[in-house]
Amino acid sequence: MNQVFMNLLANAIDALEECFQKELCPNPLIRISCEQVNENAVIRIADNGSGISEEIQSRLFDPFFTTKPVGRGTGMGLSISYQIITEKHGGSLQCISSPGEGAEFVITIPIREAKSAESSICDRHNSITK
Repeated sequence: MNQVFMNLLANAIDALEECFQKELCPNPLIRISCEQVNENAVIRIADNGSGISEEIQSRLFDPFFTTKPVGRGTGMGLSISYQIITEKHGGSLQCISSPGEGAEFVITIPIREAKSAESSICDRHNSITK
């Protein structure tokens, strides 16, 4: 999850820097929020940059797709983030954006009660010694 958060925040920072340099966003802002909705954790990372067109949104999670200049991005950050959220955590990652309105990435992951690694080791040890 750390990698997902870092990718989304790095992209938001890049978008805001570009928007600020073009004098389109005088007060750059990244907003992070988290809430529980039913049995899911919902994390939102939003910026007030220039937004993302529908055409680009449709390709955001494709491997090697980038809108950054050569040498600035590999196009793997969002693809890897999507895989981590969907495959490793059984959740979803979506982008909500309109040109001129900023972008918001919404991570939804199920909340599960997981045994800690320590208790699992203790359980295995106890079953072996009995």
